[in-house]
Amino acid sequence: MDVREGAVEISVPDARDGASEGAGDDVFYNPTQELNRDVTVAALRAYRDREPRASSYLDAMAASGIRGVRAAAEGFDVTCADVDAEAVDLARENLDCNDLSGEVLERDVNALLYESLFDIVDLDPFGTPIPFADAALSNARSLVCVTATDTAPLCGAHQRSGIRKYSTLPQNTDYHPEMGLRVLLSALIRTAARYDKAAVPILSHVSRHYARTYLQIDARATQADELIDELGYVHHCEDCLRRRHEYGLVAHPPETCDICGGDRLLTAGPIYLGAICDPEFACNVRESVTDEMGEAARARRLLDTVAAELDTPTHYDQHRLCKQWNRSAPAMDDFLETLRDAGFPASRAHYSGTAFKTPATVAEIRDATAE
Repeated sequence: MDVREGAVEISVPDARDGASEGAGDDVFYNPTQELNRDVTVAALRAYRDREPRASSYLDAMAASGIRGVRAAAEGFDVTCADVDAEAVDLARENLDCNDLSGEVLERDVNALLYESLFDIVDLDPFGTPIPFADAALSNARSLVCVTATDTAPLCGAHQRSGIRKYSTLPQNTDYHPEMGLRVLLSALIRTAARYDKAAVPILSHVSRHYARTYLQIDARATQADELIDELGYVHHCEDCLRRRHEYGLVAHPPETCDICGGDRLLTAGPIYLGAICDPEFACNVRESVTDEMGEAARARRLLDTVAAELDTPTHYDQHRLCKQWNRSAPAMDDFLETLRDAGFPASRAHYSGTAFKTPATVAEIRDATAE
């Protein structure tokens, strides 16, 4: 069947809802990832303005070739790679059908990355990107775009798997999407640092069942050190929902909660505690979203929220808190305005419609928003 995304039209052999590109015995096209790809195209447009010399783009797991085809339509010098011969044939056919040039290779992407250099490397594997992280982060010139779909290990729901894959202790908390993103960023930052490179998050988001981040590569070891200094631990009380964080690679978990005295405490880390995006870049990406994109409205809402989001490493769920306080939840904008009027910075968080961020404690939020 033929499908259209943005300015291109491609053929796909199987568009079963929920299938993932490159998964299973066939080449799949995943329609639920269209938002991911729309944001990617907008990010490529914005990044070209930021770094005009970045011209070569590697679609590392081509599958149908949709990412590479869309990047080629934006004028990038595209290479599509896949280990599946059918995927290679399909990606080449889809480039040709759109009158676009690009190289299509039946290659293992790790081997390819150690032989060839690309300005932009896009990793969109089925599951964890970690098996490809060393090759990408040590060899990409400018930008590495990464999708992770193994959200259960990332957020701590499958904790042992998360520990094995990401060399971090993840915890399954109310803010599990953010936990997953910050676990992923921690692992990627530490991987790049092994090569004296900084992988700086300039845009990140969690949507549906995946985490996505765009990492600008900085070859200065001093910048890698600065990112390592942004790693640390979050300590979370399961009773009163108190959470606090500490920087550093050595954890100092409290024995009891300093607010309620409870001993049901979770410690997660080392996770990345810093900013998940460059707000200026996020705004530029938002301005690069165009109306022919199928998910343009959602992409703009997402990017508006990400650009304005506070940098706190955890978020709260308004409905969870109001339920705990036996209150009805007011409109989110009114709720946040009340917090700001009480002197606390507050913003929506992009992870869900009921997620918000503030440095205020749970007790301060409760008192500030009491009717």
